[in-house]
Amino acid sequence: MHGRRAFLLAGLVLVFNSTLCAQDQDPPKVVKQLILPGESFLVEGRAAFVMLPPESLRRSPQPWIMYAPTLPAYPDIHEKWMHEQFLNAGIAVAGIDIGEAYGSPNGRRLMTALYDELVQHRDYAAKPALLGRSRGGLWVSSWAIEHPDRVAAIGGIYPVFDLTTYPGLNRAAPAYELSAEQLQQTLTQHNPIEQAHVLAEHRIPVNIIHGDVDSVVPLDRNSLRLKQIYEANGQAKLMQLTVAEGQGHNYWEGFFHCQPLVNFLIESARGSN
Repeated sequence: MHGRRAFLLAGLVLVFNSTLCAQDQDPPKVVKQLILPGESFLVEGRAAFVMLPPESLRRSPQPWIMYAPTLPAYPDIHEKWMHEQFLNAGIAVAGIDIGEAYGSPNGRRLMTALYDELVQHRDYAAKPALLGRSRGGLWVSSWAIEHPDRVAAIGGIYPVFDLTTYPGLNRAAPAYELSAEQLQQTLTQHNPIEQAHVLAEHRIPVNIIHGDVDSVVPLDRNSLRLKQIYEANGQAKLMQLTVAEGQGHNYWEGFFHCQPLVNFLIESARGSN
């Protein structure tokens, strides 16, 4: 009788241990769905990702592009060709979901947390290129203004630099933990376009494609104004603006298959090593 009990107990222990081993071998939880091969993980409780080049093309330190806006829907399928070019050139693409932060201090802090995770713990290059699409322009430009020594270059697809044009003060203010009136009074401090001279002074190269009939993110108050700021600071050669005639804020293929922009970001990310 005792022998039978011992046998049953041993069997239960074996099953329990087998279950634990199976749990240990479960694949990590997918934090974010990606359009290309890579990894998703948490940084300070926020969804982050890295799309990775093929193993044979990876380097140490790993060149990379910091992408924005990383939101549940982004990066999206419209950008797939572009990101494939980056990966095939050995450039990783990374981002962190900071919500609708609009360039706010907390958003910048979380972007820095991603930067620290990749650079300090994963052997990524210390100066990534930055890529901002639409409101992602607020993310990358504000972070670059705060950390110009950590930026190789900035690329943009109809990017926002003036938060008064998009999303507007009423929508942006909560992200800054201010009222709309308080944000209005401190625009010279918080609005990236008002601080964009820092980018020119630190000679950060910029390459942008932007439509000339964009009613959501007006060309003249965003990308064109940034170009004028570079010119006023004697850095006109560092700012390349491609104006897409007749295009607005849309999914026109030319925005996402812009070879000069892709080449610029690849060369900039590589050059930071």
